[in-house]
Amino acid sequence: MFSYEIIQSLNSLELSLYEYIMTNSKKVIYMRIRELADEAHVSTTTILRFCKKLNCEGFSEFKVKFKMYIEENNTKKVSDDISETINFLKNIEESDLDKRLDKLCDLVRSANTIVFIGIGSSGILCKYAARYFSAIGKFSFHIDDPFFPKNFKAYGESLVIALSVSGETPTTIENVMRFKEEGYSVASITNSENCTIAKISDLNVPYYVQPVKVNYSDITTQLPVLYMIERIGKKLYNQYIIE
Repeated sequence: MFSYEIIQSLNSLELSLYEYIMTNSKKVIYMRIRELADEAHVSTTTILRFCKKLNCEGFSEFKVKFKMYIEENNTKKVSDDISETINFLKNIEESDLDKRLDKLCDLVRSANTIVFIGIGSSGILCKYAARYFSAIGKFSFHIDDPFFPKNFKAYGESLVIALSVSGETPTTIENVMRFKEEGYSVASITNSENCTIAKISDLNVPYYVQPVKVNYSDITTQLPVLYMIERIGKKLYNQYIIE
């Protein structure tokens, strides 16, 4: 409801109104427009202009949407049941995940350079993956900076591995598209294959676990991704030993 773009578009009066609403969210949904104007020290015109910027026809519609917004973002207990992760590990050989991992391993093996890209918690895993792959003899680096320069060229056989839980992270999508334009092969590891990053990748490895969000933060388990990174790394190392 309150995206970065919307907040950025607010003037100083509207911003002070926004701060009041967020601080007093529980009582704002029961206020009349005049009451809010008096409490927030703004005019009713400012409130209506604020509502319009949030794509609401008026204050009444804003209150309905804001109430839904509050309910959706109320803190709920998070399950600490690990059965889902255990089932994921148990069912690997019975699914096509193992075959996809073998294909990804072949792509990694044939590439001269591996580039891991992702932001947030996925960015942290990118850093770990690049270090892990480099440790077993495959030169890798990671990009977790949304503002990383995009004026690069591909040299030799290069592979990009995009990590994203949702598969819809705008910055990661933009980077993937830029790499593809320069001739890089692209693989991705996402929580679902029905997402943008999966669809624009040459190979996607989905892991399908229950998404978990706390307020605005995605805390979906990353254990499947960690498992896949290490599984591929160990497969590669064993192949190097045989050679």
